[in-house]
Amino acid sequence: MAKSSLSSRLTAGLLVAATGIGAGDLVISAIAGATSGVTLVWAILLGALLKYGMNEGLARWELATGTTLLQGWIEKLPKGIAVYFGFYLVFWAFLVAATLITYVGQAANAMLPLPLEPQLAGLVYGGAHSLVAALLIYRGGFRWMERVMKFFLILLFFLIITAAVLVSPDWGEVASGVFSLEGLTDVASFIAVLTLIGGVGGTLTILCYSYWLRAQRSSEPVTAAEVRLDLGVAYALTALFGIAIMIIAAGVRPEVATGFKLVSALSERLGEVLGDFGRWTFLIGFWAAVFTSMIGVWNGVPYLFADFARRYRGRYLRQVPVDVPLDKTRQYFLFLLYLAIPPLVLVYTGRPGWIGQAYALSGAFFMPFLALTILYLNNQPAWMGALKNRWQSNVLLTLCLLLFLVLFLVKLWEQF
Repeated sequence: MAKSSLSSRLTAGLLVAATGIGAGDLVISAIAGATSGVTLVWAILLGALLKYGMNEGLARWELATGTTLLQGWIEKLPKGIAVYFGFYLVFWAFLVAATLITYVGQAANAMLPLPLEPQLAGLVYGGAHSLVAALLIYRGGFRWMERVMKFFLILLFFLIITAAVLVSPDWGEVASGVFSLEGLTDVASFIAVLTLIGGVGGTLTILCYSYWLRAQRSSEPVTAAEVRLDLGVAYALTALFGIAIMIIAAGVRPEVATGFKLVSALSERLGEVLGDFGRWTFLIGFWAAVFTSMIGVWNGVPYLFADFARRYRGRYLRQVPVDVPLDKTRQYFLFLLYLAIPPLVLVYTGRPGWIGQAYALSGAFFMPFLALTILYLNNQPAWMGALKNRWQSNVLLTLCLLLFLVLFLVKLWEQF
């Protein structure tokens, strides 16, 4: 059988980019642009570079050992690591699903308002998007998801980049933002910069790359160089998206700077500056960003749960795993339903304060945890062989560990 082209085999990185570029990236980048202009372009670039370093480490573990990182956690590390991740995965997935359903519902209602109270209209639209995505993923599998994500990614970048160019920014000022440290003026701005760096490119969803790479490459071998190219393109696009959003927010300076109100304010200001075309360009781009993120989470995160259930039962319950693809297991299907339906209750009733606090803390803790475990596992010659960490990888991962650890401590301090 003829070997397929690199471009057709290695698109798992694009799926990571499309999934990671969601409501969180957009809102965080927009807040930075609205408050600090384009002085923090460097922070977006640094965030993308750090996420690249972590994902590249994940991919090398997969290539060297033939196992996912999650399998490495369960088989190589103490049981407490697996237990922590299992609880975190279930908790994180519930809240992220509720957030995506909320934002995609609000975006759809902003474009085509329903004759309902806004919260109920958002729930109707969000629930419809959630169920349609789940049904199509269940029936169409990875190949359907891959095609749809590519389409929406192209649409998303065309719309957002177009809006950024039409704002007519000072490109010299944008270029200077690559090297400027003007955004670091006090402790509050330092914390804001850390949040921006941590929000670029997603968090737990980067673990999905190994599963998508397996589904994409089928039986064909992939080299570390090919994976680095794949991820390099993905995170370059992620950085470009974040910078475009920052440019838009800096150009129109919306008055509101929180949540979906920020998105609405941006679209209205773009309408004032560019007319209806500008408003619709941004609204459709935002909707595309959130919907692609939803599709990616609905497809990718059930892989994590199914893999976790299989490896945990095999290691600690001594159950012989059934040799079927993860996306054909009952655990995959049940977790897909878990993402699509139960979070609707939280969308309708609202999020209690303690849940938001627990989510902020657990999310901030996960990234240093991930960086630390990659540092440990990928520096073991017996497991990694020739793909053991080089000094460049160790520097990036150590920087990830330190920055995300500081961000976790800041979040902890804020709660208490």
